[in-house]
Amino acid sequence: MVYNNNACFYSVALAKQGTGFQLKDLRGKKSCHSALGNAEGWNLPIGTLLSKGIIDWAGPDNKPLLQAVSEFFSSSCLPGAQGYPNLCQLCKGDCSETSTNEYYGDDGAFKCLAEGAGDVTFMTPSPNPTMMAEASVPNDYELLCQDNKRAPLGEYNTCNLGREPAHAIVSRKDNQLAQTIYTSLKSVKGFNLFSSAIYGGKDLMFSDTATDILQVPADTDSFLYLGAEYMSKLNSLKDPRPAHPTSSIRWCAVGHPETAKCDLWMGFSYVEATGTSAIECQSAPTVEECFKKIMRQEADAIAVDGGQVYTAGKCGLVPAMAEQYDDAKCNSPASTSSYYSVAVVKKGSGVTWDTLKGKKSCHTGIGRTAGWNIPMGHIHKQTNSCDFSTFFASGCAPGADPNSAFCTNCKGSGKAVGDEAKCKASSEEMYYGYAGAFRCLAEDAGHVAFIKHTIVGENTDGHGPDWASGLRSEDFELICPGKSDPVPISEYASCNLAAVPAHAVVTRPELRSKVVSVLMDQQVNSDFAKFGITGSNGQFRMFESQGGKNLLFKDSTRCLQETQSSSYEEFLGQEYMTIWRNLALSKPVHKIILESFPKDVKLCPV
Repeated sequence: MVYNNNACFYSVALAKQGTGFQLKDLRGKKSCHSALGNAEGWNLPIGTLLSKGIIDWAGPDNKPLLQAVSEFFSSSCLPGAQGYPNLCQLCKGDCSETSTNEYYGDDGAFKCLAEGAGDVTFMTPSPNPTMMAEASVPNDYELLCQDNKRAPLGEYNTCNLGREPAHAIVSRKDNQLAQTIYTSLKSVKGFNLFSSAIYGGKDLMFSDTATDILQVPADTDSFLYLGAEYMSKLNSLKDPRPAHPTSSIRWCAVGHPETAKCDLWMGFSYVEATGTSAIECQSAPTVEECFKKIMRQEADAIAVDGGQVYTAGKCGLVPAMAEQYDDAKCNSPASTSSYYSVAVVKKGSGVTWDTLKGKKSCHTGIGRTAGWNIPMGHIHKQTNSCDFSTFFASGCAPGADPNSAFCTNCKGSGKAVGDEAKCKASSEEMYYGYAGAFRCLAEDAGHVAFIKHTIVGENTDGHGPDWASGLRSEDFELICPGKSDPVPISEYASCNLAAVPAHAVVTRPELRSKVVSVLMDQQVNSDFAKFGITGSNGQFRMFESQGGKNLLFKDSTRCLQETQSSSYEEFLGQEYMTIWRNLALSKPVHKIILESFPKDVKLCPV
């Protein structure tokens, strides 16, 4: 459902201004909740307190969760919590989930705080954020943030306890039935589906605040719809113990070459004393399918580029570690790594930034940072058009629609017939990724390649694989906006499209610490079979690729560093997020579920 162009709710913790305590200080406080089992009043706030260890609960075998919560707060109004008097002590009227309890629902939970019954309330400020302003003076209240700071009421989109997707219509798994239900509801005329007042009730069948219904992609299941963050907190309400209770992490590899490297990594990470490997391997055909596996708890982590970090973030995953490409910075935890997105052409081709229109283009992949988001952001700014097929004559952008002009020049796996790898966003497509986009240019499948600034040097002058053995770096140049003539590839600092964030390892929120711990151990450079730059006696290296390029990690990686923030917005930075918004975020917020999977969405305003 859609609520005034939004298709999600936020859960917030609200307290009166000047009370001083933070989220971590809630033990012994009096709490108000919209209702037991509600996402905003129970699932997300209690899930947050459990996942952060603020509420100490060993699981249902130890004691019921309601008992643990009743022992944590001094008293509460938790509508529906029958059988636990302490959790109903603050309610006004009774403890039911009906109008006979004045503190039931979001309005009631706020009233519970406003009238001084509780110290903190858990509720949603949306879809009607003016509710609190109408009830009292907004400056009298503050939000409690997860980082143990406070924020004004209007900042609930960044200071909250989690986000719940809109109420959804569910049925059995039958795409034809789902289409019939959607078509039938959209065709209703002369009847307001979203009004209950004349029937003497509230939110009957549908929420009264809903304004429309939105069809979700056919392959969307509950995990994908709810998102990793919400599912993580929901699972913590059942049992705080991990679903995969081993010391290993399950890495998701994309395509056969990555899977082969991962299997080798798993073998070398085997510890005889424990009989386990620190790394277990899962595989998927694309990065997006890996995200789905991680969300479904079938895998745990994967390293991806900035554009894919954005997609992962929209799915509820978080960045845990970032690749560092500078040896000197590996011992500086506060440092961050970045690289330049550049446009490369063949020397003497006559191609400049001003003459790009009508040329053939080579991209690392749809939705990738250096190869798509950054250059297409520049082109969109110039043309104000989202149909990039009218700008480039053809190209190769792995992950594009197979019938798109951006698949025309892709090479595939090299099979003569029946090549299913053609234009696939995996290493099986020869023109996929940084080295693949450069190969596309080198083999004249395109006039320009959008890649990382180090790629030409890594694949020329005898440094590259067999296909690049005859290439010389001096035969390539850079083009960029604002310069009428090409420049040498060495001048990337002054001729580039943008400095962009490093690739990052993403995972589910509850696994972040574990993933960091395992990877920090795996990259230790010592004589004990660790796999960083100088470790493992040459047997296996995390940041080297045999039989491919940039497998699992970029080959230019010198170490992995824990990210300073678990927020994908903060990790990507304001400049990159602005560029990304120009391509994808001018769509209404309620299309967020579609944004999560590139095959279901265009990367421009619709």
